[in-house]
Amino acid sequence: MASEKKLRINFGDWDAVIADAYAIREDVFVEEQQIPLALEFDAIDAQCLHAVVYAGNDAVGTGRLLPDGYIGRIAVRRAARGMGVGTQVLQGLLDKARERGQRQVTLNAQIQAEPFYAHFGFVREGAPFDEAGIAHIAMTLVF
Repeated sequence: MASEKKLRINFGDWDAVIADAYAIREDVFVEEQQIPLALEFDAIDAQCLHAVVYAGNDAVGTGRLLPDGYIGRIAVRRAARGMGVGTQVLQGLLDKARERGQRQVTLNAQIQAEPFYAHFGFVREGAPFDEAGIAHIAMTLVF
């Protein structure tokens, strides 16, 4: 996957993005991070606005925004890391939350990703906790 491919982002409900978002999340969370399939996919997907980032025709990143302003399931395929895909997913979801009139967003960041989210203004809340066998920290961004 060449880094010179232009990135673009699409938003949609689960039915509109399922093929690409599912494949990315399966690659990153289920295969790479060994999260059980049953934990990765849930009924909440049907209630969310999803973002999928493409490099050319390749779906390379995804994330979701719940109706309550919770952001989750941000995943970037290994070959696309370092290309700004995660930034595009997160910024796109933040923009959509602002458009909805939400005053804050929350997420549970994997500990190693805390600096990424802090760069956007997210603030750590509470102590680290285990989620699906991976250390996480709750973080909030107030607009």
